[in-house]
Amino acid sequence: MDEVVDICRELIRIDTSNYGSDDGPGERKAAEHVAGLLEDVGIDTRIYESTPGRASVVARWGGDGTRTDALLLHGHLDVVPAAAEDWAVHPFSGEVQECQYGGLSVWGRGAVDMKDFDAMLLSVVRERQRSGRVPSRPVVLCFTADEEAGGHLGAEVLVRDHPEEFEGCTEAVGEVGGFSTTVRGQRLYLIEAAEKGMAWMRLTARGRAGHGSMINPDNAVTRIAEAVARIGAYEWPVRLTPTMRTLLGTVGAIAGTDVTPENARTLVEEFGGATRMLGAVISNTTNPTMLSAGYKVNVVPTEASAHIDGRFLPGYEDEFFRTMAELCGEDVSIDFVSNQQPWETPYDGALVDAMTRSLLAEDPDALVAPFLMSGGTDAKHFRALGMRTYGFTPLRLPDDLDFTALFHGVDERVPVDALRFGARVLDRFLDQV
Repeated sequence: MDEVVDICRELIRIDTSNYGSDDGPGERKAAEHVAGLLEDVGIDTRIYESTPGRASVVARWGGDGTRTDALLLHGHLDVVPAAAEDWAVHPFSGEVQECQYGGLSVWGRGAVDMKDFDAMLLSVVRERQRSGRVPSRPVVLCFTADEEAGGHLGAEVLVRDHPEEFEGCTEAVGEVGGFSTTVRGQRLYLIEAAEKGMAWMRLTARGRAGHGSMINPDNAVTRIAEAVARIGAYEWPVRLTPTMRTLLGTVGAIAGTDVTPENARTLVEEFGGATRMLGAVISNTTNPTMLSAGYKVNVVPTEASAHIDGRFLPGYEDEFFRTMAELCGEDVSIDFVSNQQPWETPYDGALVDAMTRSLLAEDPDALVAPFLMSGGTDAKHFRALGMRTYGFTPLRLPDDLDFTALFHGVDERVPVDALRFGARVLDRFLDQV
């Protein structure tokens, strides 16, 4: 299983920064590397390039003819950008160094989002293929482009233009889940079973242009600023989805209390550093992120705009968009940069049992529960083909590691022991699917 560390380092060294535009290196080099690792052990691959340099890899593996229901295992190859001057080590070095929190770790952009899972999956598949331990269930392996910008050049293109690659897939497993957190001394592994919807919105206000020295009650900048202030200050009410009721019920049992909307935020605080992520999934959220207006200090512009990152819970879509319209007011229009629906998969069935058993086989004293993810993943696109989807990147983490801060953060890193743990768990998982 030490190959998992080497593959993770190799992938990190391939810069696949996604700037959300045509800028950047793209994923082609990483896609060719992944394809080479699979071809090396006799697994045929296909590379699909949506636009020049933006490439995804797909392969079929396993299956002995006894089952027709295939399992999709997917990860993305792109990463968010990183400024080297902000890091303790170069973000594309893939160095292995000791760390005060986490011990010996692989450092670099993508170490936890999500070249760690890519490496786990590749190392396990390669070892099983070499030793002849091919799963009886058909498996589709997919490594995508563009997930960090909504998947429009990656998973969305594959689902739309190449659905035959996923024929028979009834279930899918991808990123963000299976990692451990600790509540009152009890280790708890979180499996992603739901995901917030994503509304990246461009707000536009229009007014009357004029000289900055004169009275102008029809000022677009004032109008957009007022709307942004209302949105930024709005406190969304607590809403508990089935997934979060289950998770907080597990925490409540540890803490000796029942879960209610009134104590939900208190229970979320039991997660320590993970509160920044889990605190965002018991309500809708809106964060203003960009402002734009004007071209000269003494000119009142005709138009002013703002961008809002909105995330909404499964079952509360109507409430979210109705409230947004009220906060914006009649004079501010809303357009979407990206608008993707939330999802929630029932936390039951043979696949959930397999994930749970594989984790507990490596960590028998732990608990396992579902959670709702605050961000977005490629699962949104694959669900369009009717798959039940989960997030399962198994990592046993040190209690003092603020893991959720590493997603898109400076000095992103993954403990070497956690990588090896994840590879062992995935290997067990494939014995049971």
